Amino acid sequence: MTDLITFAELGGSLAAIGGAAYARHAHPAAYWSTVGLPLSVARLLASYSSTMDACGLTVEPSRWRALAVRATTRREVRPVPPRRGMIRPTSTGLRVRLRLAPGQEPADVAASVERLRHAWGVHAVHVRDVKPGVVELRLIGFDVLRKVRMPRRVESGFLRVPVALREDATAFVRDYRAVPHELVLGATLSGKSMYLRHLISGLAAQSVALVGIDCKRGVELAPFASRLSALATDPDEAAKLLPVLVKEMEDRYDLIKARQGIAPNTPDEEITSDIWGLPESERPAPIVLFVDEVAELFLVATRKDEERRDEMVTQLIRLAQLGRAAGIYLEVCGQRFGAELGKGATMLRAQLTGRVCHRVNDEASAKMGLGDIAPEAVYAACSIAPELPGLAVVGDTSGGWSRIRTPYLSLAGASALCRESAHLAPDVPALASFRPYVPPVPVAASGTAVAPHPVAE
Repeated sequence: MTDLITFAELGGSLAAIGGAAYARHAHPAAYWSTVGLPLSVARLLASYSSTMDACGLTVEPSRWRALAVRATTRREVRPVPPRRGMIRPTSTGLRVRLRLAPGQEPADVAASVERLRHAWGVHAVHVRDVKPGVVELRLIGFDVLRKVRMPRRVESGFLRVPVALREDATAFVRDYRAVPHELVLGATLSGKSMYLRHLISGLAAQSVALVGIDCKRGVELAPFASRLSALATDPDEAAKLLPVLVKEMEDRYDLIKARQGIAPNTPDEEITSDIWGLPESERPAPIVLFVDEVAELFLVATRKDEERRDEMVTQLIRLAQLGRAAGIYLEVCGQRFGAELGKGATMLRAQLTGRVCHRVNDEASAKMGLGDIAPEAVYAACSIAPELPGLAVVGDTSGGWSRIRTPYLSLAGASALCRESAHLAPDVPALASFRPYVPPVPVAASGTAVAPHPVAE
C-alpha cells in the first residue's frame, strides 16, 4: 500500500513538473503569474544584499551607521546596498525602485543587469532613471517579443502612434512632434510593411494629410488609397509630386512670416518658429510623407534619369531639413540604404532622426542605419532571425536604442480602417490633383456593402 502511495505521489509530481514546463513554453504569461512571479520575488528578497555586494553595488556605511552597529550588536560592519523600495508585480514582470548611495550613478546599475537577471531568475532586467538618486529596475519574467501583446493603457495623442512593443514590455510610440523624420530599413518579409500599416492606420484616425510615394506601382500603399491625400506610383509621378510639397512648405513659411510680422525677404533657415504657434483656425494640417523603397528614387539608367534623380533627392533633403517647422514629416523606407545609392544619400540620412532597422541582408545596411548613432546596436540588428518577422532595433540620434516588435495587422484590416476614416482626410488644395482614384465599393441587393477579397500576405 505504501509503495502505491509513493508511486502515486511521484506520478503527481512528474505531472506537475511537466505541466509547468508546458505552460512556461506555451503560455508564458500564465506561468509567470502562477509560478515565476512568486519564485522571483522569493529570490530577490532572500539574496538582495548578497547580490548587490557581488555586483559591486554596495558602499561603505556612514560613520554614524558604523558606530550604531558596533554599539548595538557585535556583528561585523558590512557594505550597504542601495535602499530598496516596494516590489510592484506586473503582468510581465516586476518593478522595484532603488535609491542609490552617495557616489553611485545609474550606469553602475546598468552595467550589472546581466548578473541581476541570472541571480533573480528573470528573462531580462532594464534600468530607468526616475530622478536624481533614484532608478527603477524593470524585471521582465519572459520573452514578451515572442508573442506580442500591446499594453492595455498606452499614452497616445495627436501625431503620436503606438506601433510596437519594446523588450521592456512598454509600448513604442512614434511621436512625430519629438522625432519628425525617420528611416525604416528591412529586407523582404522582415516586417517593414507591417510597421507601415500600423503607422498609416494609426494616423488615419487623425486630422493628418497622408502622402505616399510607392515606386513599386503602388502595391504597398495603394490599399490605403481611400485615406491618402496624394499618391505617386512611379518615379515620374514622384518627380511631379515632390516640387508641389516643397512649394507647400514654402507657402507655410510665408504664412508664419505674415502672422509674426517677419520681413518677407527673411531666409527660411532663420525662422525658428513653426505652424504650432499659429491660431488653430489658421493652422494648416500636418502632412506625413511615406516613401516606400527609397532606392527606386536613386536608381538611374540614362543621363536624363540622373538629372531627375538629383532634383528629387535635393527636394527630399530640403523637406527633411526644413519640413518640421512647416508640419511636414518624412517616413523613408527601404530594403537597403547606403552611400552607393548616389549623391545625397548620406546627407538625407543625416536629417532622419529616428532609425528603425529590421532584419537586413547585409551588415552594411545595418551600419548605415544605426552605425552613426549607436554602434553597439548594429550587432543586435544583424542577429535578428528570419523566423521573427516584425522584430527590429529602434534608435535615435540621442544614442539610445532598444528592440521592438510590431504586432500582426492584416492588410485587409488596415485597409478597412483607412476606408472608415476617409472622411477625416484634411483638404490640402495643392495635393488635389495627386489624390488617387478609389473605385466605389459595390453594394449587394440587400443594401449591404460587399467586402472585397482579402489580399494575400
